[in-house]
Amino acid sequence: MSLSEPLDVSAALKGAGLQVTAQRLAVHKAVSDHPHTMADEICDHVRSEIGAISRQAVYDTLNVMSEHGLIRRIQPAGLAARYEDRVDNHHHLVCRECGSLVDTDCAKGRAPCLDAEDNHGYRIDEAEVIYWGSCPDCQSKAKS
Repeated sequence: MSLSEPLDVSAALKGAGLQVTAQRLAVHKAVSDHPHTMADEICDHVRSEIGAISRQAVYDTLNVMSEHGLIRRIQPAGLAARYEDRVDNHHHLVCRECGSLVDTDCAKGRAPCLDAEDNHGYRIDEAEVIYWGSCPDCQSKAKS
């Protein structure tokens, strides 16, 4: 899927052998509408969309969708897991001060990070790189 084409969530669920349910659609919509959100916040968004749903149902849906590649789970060191619907190979910038997290593409074009200098015989299909630093807002606050 290219970044410009919207995902047909129902077709993706069916293609993964998963049943299409209102709960799964609502969870995917919450992840899509609020990238890099933690599970509890996703649960709140889903409840505001469809009403009653258990926290466990949201956690289970996030897990199954992550396992099938419909969403991506990210967990930078020391932070709670977060979810996004961008599942292509890309990286993240994390602010050490406020914890904000944003996407960034691979440093040198299309997924060059998959070409390790020495792959030790592995067939690499994903690289997870996290850049740590201070976001522009925190930098501004520090200067004030």
